[in-house]
Amino acid sequence: MTDSTRESALASRHRALGSGLEDWNGMGTAWTYSSDPNDEHDAVREAAGLFDMSPLKKVLVRGPGAAAVVDHVITRDTRRIGPGRSAYGAVLTERGTLCDDAILANLGEDTWLLVHGSGESLERLRESANGKDVSIELDDDLHDISLQGPKALALLDAHTPMDLAALPYFHHQATELFGHPCRLSRTGYSGERGYEIFAGADAIGDIWDQILGHGPAEGVMACSFTALDKVRIEAALLFYGYDMTDEHTPWEVGLGFTVSHGKGDFRGKQALFGAEGKERFLGAGIVVESGDALAGGEKLMADGEEVGVVNSPAWSHRLGRSLALVHVRPDKAAPGTALEVVGEDSRCAAQVAATPYYDPQKTRTHA
Repeated sequence: MTDSTRESALASRHRALGSGLEDWNGMGTAWTYSSDPNDEHDAVREAAGLFDMSPLKKVLVRGPGAAAVVDHVITRDTRRIGPGRSAYGAVLTERGTLCDDAILANLGEDTWLLVHGSGESLERLRESANGKDVSIELDDDLHDISLQGPKALALLDAHTPMDLAALPYFHHQATELFGHPCRLSRTGYSGERGYEIFAGADAIGDIWDQILGHGPAEGVMACSFTALDKVRIEAALLFYGYDMTDEHTPWEVGLGFTVSHGKGDFRGKQALFGAEGKERFLGAGIVVESGDALAGGEKLMADGEEVGVVNSPAWSHRLGRSLALVHVRPDKAAPGTALEVVGEDSRCAAQVAATPYYDPQKTRTHA
């Protein structure tokens, strides 16, 4: 276990499930449990899986200047994010490259919640807040657990006074769950319909226990980040630090859809639009002729030339295929293109594939 500066109120529960609480983003994180990650993967796809996403940083931006600050930081046009709504967007450097990605939620009354991973969103918010009537607070008392899968709605809806079924995708609402105040958000990182539950440290343990206590008969179980990696790769969802870094533009990694072309000034805007159409590579998926996951970092070759790199590999026992999210030269990025994967001690064939691998029409998340 790596020393962490942040701690989840659920840490003892993770240890009881067999986790060593490896560090991610400054917090002990359940990368594995004693349970089989493939069983956890099955739970997400067939029932529901419960993840502790509290290692994500929850940043509250409050005050008359809050809207202007978050609008300067994120590529989305925040005028379109009304109270009770959220949006996924990119956070840029002055060079127009990615220093993070985040979900931004409008809580109303000049208050916004920005949830991000291991990038520099908090630092960029503080820079943009300089001289403005706004407060920026990293709220580690606010925990985030995520119930993802086809049975998530029925389980939660039975224990909240709100009409959860009526909550649209990327909307959120303050309510109660199992008698505790919380915020339910129809968001997730799995390719399934699911919900994130934001609640204080004093309530999150009982909410976690209640969900797992009500769920076993339905196949609901606690899930590790190893299982999360499998489901998010199947759904072609990016992970900052692996599939994108501050060397990459949104155009190159498939995040052009997060850029609001008509909005006003924001950090990196001029450089970002100057780089449009000049992509050195594109984000893509490959299917590998192998009975196991790649290690990550392998070169992609075509006609004797290096044309890309493997970023996020996974073995999907459900699809029966070795998958990977990659960067590949634009002229080799079309589905069906034959490639060779070359590692330190291995070589195998691969083919560029259309993504997402799982539920390509996104009928499950958007149901």
